[in-house]
Amino acid sequence: MDIVKIVSFALVALLVVTLVKNDRKDIALLISLVAGIIIFIFMLSKLTVIVNFLQSLSNKANIDIVYLDTVFKILGIAYLTSFCSEICKDAGESSIASKVEFSGKILILTLAIPILMAVMQTILKIM
Repeated sequence: MDIVKIVSFALVALLVVTLVKNDRKDIALLISLVAGIIIFIFMLSKLTVIVNFLQSLSNKANIDIVYLDTVFKILGIAYLTSFCSEICKDAGESSIASKVEFSGKILILTLAIPILMAVMQTILKIM
């Protein structure tokens, strides 16, 4: 099972980070960052399957690919923002973390505007 591998790897990384954190906080942060990247890389194949499935589903439903691409961008921004924010919090920089989260929210809202406009136009056509 993939989750057992991920959890095992994460627990080992956590143990190493905990042991190193007292002496070298900078190295502990790097270990945490690398562990997160390795877990993300491990999940890329799973993400590819999901993206391909959603693309084929949108083709069958005759949904414009622009909307699906926008949704993927929004999801990417959300995940990257969360990842970066957690790394900042691990480093003790909650102020930077909150600004990263704020920036992610603004970018997501910016990308969502065309989708919101399309929904509003559809609603107006129904009325």
